[in-house]
Amino acid sequence: MSIPFLDLSRWDEALKRRLCRKFSEVLDAGLFSGGEEVAKLSDAVNQFLKSRFSIPCANGTDALELALRALGIGPGDEVIVPAMTWVSSAEAVVMVGAKPVFWDTDENGLLKDDWENAVTKRTKALIPVHLYGKMVRMEALTEKAKNLGLKVIEDAAQAFGSFQHGKAAGTWGDVGCLSFYPTKNLGALGEAGMCLTQDAELARRLCLLLNHGQPVRDEHELVGRNSRIDTIQAAFLNVFLEDFEANQRKRKTLAKRYLDELSALSELRLPEGILESDHNAHLFVVQTDRRDELKSFLAKNGVGTAIHYPTVVSDLGPFESTGNFENARKLAAEGLSLPLNPNLSDAEVLQIIASIIGFFGQ
Repeated sequence: MSIPFLDLSRWDEALKRRLCRKFSEVLDAGLFSGGEEVAKLSDAVNQFLKSRFSIPCANGTDALELALRALGIGPGDEVIVPAMTWVSSAEAVVMVGAKPVFWDTDENGLLKDDWENAVTKRTKALIPVHLYGKMVRMEALTEKAKNLGLKVIEDAAQAFGSFQHGKAAGTWGDVGCLSFYPTKNLGALGEAGMCLTQDAELARRLCLLLNHGQPVRDEHELVGRNSRIDTIQAAFLNVFLEDFEANQRKRKTLAKRYLDELSALSELRLPEGILESDHNAHLFVVQTDRRDELKSFLAKNGVGTAIHYPTVVSDLGPFESTGNFENARKLAAEGLSLPLNPNLSDAEVLQIIASIIGFFGQ
């Protein structure tokens, strides 16, 4: 039995029918930018995440750039970014003319607690990334940032539905940035993203920036851009949000099965805290110094895996930076993502587990 890492065509028939009905509703309404579905998505996310303002936009990368611009960050400024992350976290900083300053992560890929050692007189903000769905310790981070006079932009692209002390990922910082890329726990059927903020003036600026600087049509307060969400993607997200909590329970059940069955393998480091509320089980990333061998073995046995991410951002050509990123580089060399999504069957998970145990000779 071949098991893909992720197959987005595996929708059940009932869900397909609901999505088709929603598409028909939008088609019949004839409104494809803005409108009721976008407002409904904002309201639903506000309620679910307990956020004051939830502002949909075109994608998660745009959300980061919009957040930086809304906070007035630009040329001459520095922004602290973890070395282990998806490229967007640094890319957005460069796009506004600022400089990403990379810092190492802990063993889980989260920005190390000693990030204040990267602060200079040019530092204006930092971007903690809730990697794989596991949250950075935000209470301590935001307190430290406040004392240093720094803005906090949460990259919660992978962490929708993670909560720390009852407070959602993306609602701790000045702005939180979400991605609804199709592979996410809450994913659209195309590109979509969102900014979260608890500040009314920031919310106003974000709304202006994503819509050509317009408070109303043909009035322009500032130079913005077009980063509006498509109405159809907002509509699809409203459907998927109805199933989100049930899908999360399935993810946690599968993650627990992995933990229970693989915990005896001394050569395999399992993800920490994946069953806790501050981890949404977006990715189940194991670590081993035999990563490439294990990946090849699993592929030969019909099990798809992925590597998130094989190179730290600070080693990529456009962002190349010197520094001691020991933990980040180790994770890049040893991390392997196992299949973890609500469409996996129990039999498939058991086959994956058996193959991993077989590889390590247990």
